[in-house]
Amino acid sequence: MILGVDPGERRIGLAVADLETRFARPLEVIDRTVTDPIARIVEVIAENGVTKVVVGRPVGLSGYEGPAMEAQKTFLVSLRSSIEVEVDVYDERLTTVIAERGMKMAGTSSKKRKELRDAVAAQVMLQGYMDSKLWH
Repeated sequence: MILGVDPGERRIGLAVADLETRFARPLEVIDRTVTDPIARIVEVIAENGVTKVVVGRPVGLSGYEGPAMEAQKTFLVSLRSSIEVEVDVYDERLTTVIAERGMKMAGTSSKKRKELRDAVAAQVMLQGYMDSKLWH
């Protein structure tokens, strides 16, 4: 199993994919104000037999690192020191926009979209990672 992590300022989206089906699916959203994200990710890794974690890398449309990169670097250091599986990073540009559009097109209510947005964005990021890195 591979875990996709889309870290945001308030919420962190999680998605998982198994190597057999090659498809990512949304898992959950961690609210940083309620739950310690590193502790929850450690639990998710154990619960799902995760062998690799892919963390979204927040870059701007131009490809340059934005202000969110500093927070992500701190998050990555903490995550890597708390787990024993490989951690990779992958471009997460436009994943939230893609997730929002897809859910809107599917007729998902605005309330449900808000609940699921970050997990679906993690799914989009993880699927992109798998498509570009693992299967070509």
